[in-house]
Amino acid sequence: MTFLSSMNISASALTAERFRMDVIAENMANIQTTRTASGGTYRRRYVIFQERERATDFSCLFNRAQYKQSAKFPGGGVRVVGVGEDTAPFKLEYNPTHPDADENGYVSLPNVEVVQEMTDMMAAYRAYEANITALNTFKDMAMKTLEIGR
Repeated sequence: MTFLSSMNISASALTAERFRMDVIAENMANIQTTRTASGGTYRRRYVIFQERERATDFSCLFNRAQYKQSAKFPGGGVRVVGVGEDTAPFKLEYNPTHPDADENGYVSLPNVEVVQEMTDMMAAYRAYEANITALNTFKDMAMKTLEIGR
């Protein structure tokens, strides 16, 4: 694994976690949304991650063939493959004066839970922070390597 590929792996994680934070923020912003553009109540969204495949440049393929051990050459980071919608039931609230109330006076509210979103936000923040630390470590290693040549 080359030095720059390590940085690319951390960069992919930073991008993915930033997107995850954006989706969480969208969920929190729509916690009371009873009408969406598609006409229904807002559904909680979540991000689906997948391991990003390693680059197939010549040096990568050469190293794989040379060592014949795919375990030494893990994936190339992470990528977002989609955004899913939570199928949990909506919360019902009795409010017959609400314009979106049904014939019994109940309003379907989004299936977004503040505690769950805050927990997910903290996890995304910690993952982001860990990848920043890894990126800074790679940078420090590069600086130390350059000092050897002096």
